[in-house]
Amino acid sequence: MSEAGPLPRPEPQYATTDQQAEAATFGMWVFLATEILFFGGLLLAYTWLRASHPAGVAEAGRHTKIVIGSVNTLVLLTSSLTMALAVHAAEQGRRKALTRLLAVTALLGLLFLGLKGYEYHGEWTEHLVPGLNFHEDGPHARTIELFYFLYFLLTGIHGIHVTIGIGLIVWLALRARRGSFSSGYYTPVEVTGLYWHFVDVVWIFLYPLIYLVGRSGP
Repeated sequence: MSEAGPLPRPEPQYATTDQQAEAATFGMWVFLATEILFFGGLLLAYTWLRASHPAGVAEAGRHTKIVIGSVNTLVLLTSSLTMALAVHAAEQGRRKALTRLLAVTALLGLLFLGLKGYEYHGEWTEHLVPGLNFHEDGPHARTIELFYFLYFLLTGIHGIHVTIGIGLIVWLALRARRGSFSSGYYTPVEVTGLYWHFVDVVWIFLYPLIYLVGRSGP
C-alpha cells in the first residue's frame, strides 16, 4: 500500500522539487563521469602492464582468489538488484519495503567488504603485498609485484567507494524508517542508487581483469 508521506519544499535556488531533483541527478552523473576518468587512468596503467608483460601478469593472476572474487561478484550483483527494488519501492511510496531493501543492500555491502578483508589477509600471509610484505621468486617477480600494486590500488579505492555507499544507504534506511520519503519525494534514494550501481559496474570490470587473467592458459 502506498504511503503519501511528506512533500518538502524545494531549496530557495530551485523553483520546484522536480527541478531540484533534476539538478541532483545531473550532479551525480557529472560526479560519476569524473570517477570514470579516475578509474580509467588506473585501468590504462593495468592495460599497459598486461600488454608489456603478458606472461608475468598471467602468473600473477593465478595467485588471486577466484572463488572469493566470484562470490563477491554475486554479492554485489544481488545488492544492485535490491537497490533497484528499493528505488522502485520509493517510487510507489512503500516505506516498509524501502527500509527493508535498503537494509539488505547495506548488509550485502558489508558482506562484500568482509570477504575482501579475508582475501587481503590471505594475500598478506602469502607475502603478496608490495612495499610492506612482498616476497616472490622467479623471472616474473617484478611484474607480479606491479600487478599486485595495481590490484591493491584498484580494489582498495573501490572498497572505499563501497564503504561510502554503505554509509549513505544506512542513512537513507534510517530516514526511510522515519517516513522521510514518499512517492512524491525520493530523490536521495534515486541518486544514491545511481552511485551504488556505478560501484557495481566498476567491480564488473575489475573482476575479469584481476581474477580471470591467466586462468585459461597452461
